[in-house]
Amino acid sequence: MKITILTIFPDFYQEFIKSSIIGRAISKGIVEIKIVNIRDYSLDKNHRVDDHPIGGGAGLIMRLEPLLDCLKANTTSATHKILMGPKGHTYCQEDAKRLSKMDDICLICGHYEGIDSRFNDYINEELSIGDFILTGGEIPAMAITDSIVRLLKGAIADESTKEESFNDGLLEYPQYTYPKEYEGKKIPDVLFCGNHQIIDAYHRKEAIKETYLHRKDLLNKATYSKADYEYLDEIKHNKTGSLETKEKSAMEKGKKFIK
Repeated sequence: MKITILTIFPDFYQEFIKSSIIGRAISKGIVEIKIVNIRDYSLDKNHRVDDHPIGGGAGLIMRLEPLLDCLKANTTSATHKILMGPKGHTYCQEDAKRLSKMDDICLICGHYEGIDSRFNDYINEELSIGDFILTGGEIPAMAITDSIVRLLKGAIADESTKEESFNDGLLEYPQYTYPKEYEGKKIPDVLFCGNHQIIDAYHRKEAIKETYLHRKDLLNKATYSKADYEYLDEIKHNKTGSLETKEKSAMEKGKKFIK
């Protein structure tokens, strides 16, 4: 897989592409990450890539010609071109899975007050990592790259990605390591029982509970068994009675019910 990142701050990525999972994936030939300086395509003697917005307004806008020349020089018709920007839908794990199946993607980092709007005609999609303001698209591009690379075959062990949060619509269950007890806080005894079937069932319940308590909005994205529904009723009963009709209905509309 090839990931090209267009940015006016290429140094921002120097440690990123050498570190941890990203660095190992590159060294194994699993992914090629190319960092391109947009300023190299500016015809301005000072390599400026910005100018004042036509019609007035605060700040500066990234100019079309250096950005477009940079894009054309570093992509092909087969490249999936993605702009980091607030108008795109909010990035999620399903996007990471979708993009990880592609062979060639380009992430374009905007900056300043935005980019010349005509550039939107040359991209395939726009993505946002949340409803908050950043200085530029470098951090979103880094986050998206990380989320994609870790899904590539051989980047990390397959089993490491199977039970992570958001993979099946639920948050991940709580995890622990030694010591068994510290400052009066103990690891649940069931995790020491040695019976993997019992432990798996416990993990499933804990994942459901974590999702219910912290991210109810995710409940309609998972597939549930009859036992799962019974456990959800039990969780709700411990607080305010049976599971509300609205929440159960949302779950039933999400994924198929397994008997």
